[in-house]
Amino acid sequence: MTADTMSVETLAHDHDGFIVDLWGVVHDGVRPYPGVPACLRHLREAGKRVVFLSNAPRRTAPVAAALAAMDIGPELYNGIMTSGEAVRAALVSRTEPDFAALGDRLFHLGPPRDRNLFDDLGLAEADRPGAADFLLNTGPDDLAPPDDPAAFDPLLREALGAGLPMVCANPDLEVIRDGRRIICAGTLAQRYAAWGGRVIWRGKPDPAVYRPTLDLLGTEPGRTIAFGDSLRTDIAGAKAAGIASVLVLSGIHVATPAEARADCAAAGLDPRAIIGGFRW
Repeated sequence: MTADTMSVETLAHDHDGFIVDLWGVVHDGVRPYPGVPACLRHLREAGKRVVFLSNAPRRTAPVAAALAAMDIGPELYNGIMTSGEAVRAALVSRTEPDFAALGDRLFHLGPPRDRNLFDDLGLAEADRPGAADFLLNTGPDDLAPPDDPAAFDPLLREALGAGLPMVCANPDLEVIRDGRRIICAGTLAQRYAAWGGRVIWRGKPDPAVYRPTLDLLGTEPGRTIAFGDSLRTDIAGAKAAGIASVLVLSGIHVATPAEARADCAAAGLDPRAIIGGFRW
């Protein structure tokens, strides 16, 4: 692991492709972190390719629109891949055994803004878990506290009693939104699995999500580096995909560089560098 003073500029000398996490690296859910737009601009001017890889439980178009609202336009990156797109592709193809056996009636656990994953696929939507074939979990809905997983226990218990498999469209456990920690779909999925429920995960750290990301980049894995703020998803996922990584301390991993190095060692992870923010 290199010194904590290493910068994105230094790393750009040895890499052509940059896989960059969004929430916690590029923005906090409301605004970009300082220096991020300039860093992206420098990378593009240097001829580097940038693809955002996010455990967002939605399609890429609304993610691009949200970035544009933060003044991060398409001229600053080459593409976007999300865990939501991976889930949708699996629901469409039904070639994987887990998805082929799901049935065609779902119960959606999540806010209305995530409905773009399924609302034009011809699937029937049940009004309660007990009437569904599977549970599509995109995260807490807008009707319960976003930081209290127990608020969803009655719904999860009903789904468990009905024997529903859960498709988790966002493996993240939590994010920081404008300084506040809020739970993600992954926390609810972990809870469901701990009670004995079956969970089908899509997104980082599964190395499969890196294949379409590398296709968008068009760069060799050995010349590609991934930036993320989560050891569990970003750094472990890059390792599983055979890609170098950088831990960014602007998001959920709140630690000093020394503490972060110890955390990496304890997790058996060795990112190329640890940096305070995605800055040039």
